[in-house]
Amino acid sequence: MDERYDVVVVGGGAAGLSGAVALSRARRSVLVVDAGEPRNAPAGHVHNYLTREGITPADLTAAGRAEVEGYGGQVVSGTVTTARRREDGDFVLELADGRSVRARRLLVATGLVDELPDVPGVAERWGRDVLHCPYCHGWEVRDQAVGILATNPMSAHQALLWRQWTADVTLFLHTAPALDADQVKQLAARGVRVVEGEVAALEVTGDALTGVRLRSGEVVAREAMVVAPRFTARVGVLASLGLAAVEQEMGGYVVGSAVPSDANGATAVPDVWVAGNVTDFKSQVIISAGAGLNAAAALNFDLVDEDVRLALDANGPFAHETEQRVSELVAGARRHGI
Repeated sequence: MDERYDVVVVGGGAAGLSGAVALSRARRSVLVVDAGEPRNAPAGHVHNYLTREGITPADLTAAGRAEVEGYGGQVVSGTVTTARRREDGDFVLELADGRSVRARRLLVATGLVDELPDVPGVAERWGRDVLHCPYCHGWEVRDQAVGILATNPMSAHQALLWRQWTADVTLFLHTAPALDADQVKQLAARGVRVVEGEVAALEVTGDALTGVRLRSGEVVAREAMVVAPRFTARVGVLASLGLAAVEQEMGGYVVGSAVPSDANGATAVPDVWVAGNVTDFKSQVIISAGAGLNAAAALNFDLVDEDVRLALDANGPFAHETEQRVSELVAGARRHGI
């Protein structure tokens, strides 16, 4: 941990590990620092990841770590708390356990936190039969009785989207704004039932969701529930470098936050890149992995430029090697030294 690395990757999920593999294959010295708190840990499987369909999040992470280490990269467990830039341009990262590490460049892939609606049962069943993304889990609950917990103006759209996977969809209006006339017509046309009133809790029997209990006491049978989390970027180490997350909107409604970056993941702070959900809340696992590769390529190109500049400076007109060569050419056998 006392070594100086070309790149330190903060975060060992799909984005961070993918970037670390690419950088290690580029013969860069790479260290991945992973806090071990992946966003998708509650989920049983990863989907829509070509050739890895149905793999568990833990197995995908283990395979990624092995690939990084197979190319000479290092992976350690730990939480990076702060980062600061030295006078020579390098970064020093402080870990929660007191360790520190030095790097020329940073790739931050710390992801986001899903902030769930405050309804009893939602957090407990999250990633199992309380879901969010139909592309991630829609197939697994196809043709089941699915409920939509409405908490924002996008909930009607959410219900229509999930209708693709099952004909039994119920929209619980809960705390969302009242539906407009067009939304009522659209939902009715697709056979989506609308239930008014706030949801008090989810009903669980054994180890399975069985229903939705309203504050009125009525229980509506459901096998799966869909919620809309708030996607909050894990800023952490980025905040210590002066980078902040900004609000992200969808349909005019704030759905979360993300750290701004360009198409290659470069941030407003020189030599700091981001990839994955910390900068794009919509990215699924395979997209985050691609973003990690994209950022790594841009980051490596930046290091190549710096390596060239350093080489030119080292071989400039006043470099020791250059002066020695000039002396040999001019003075020949008449040269002397001390």
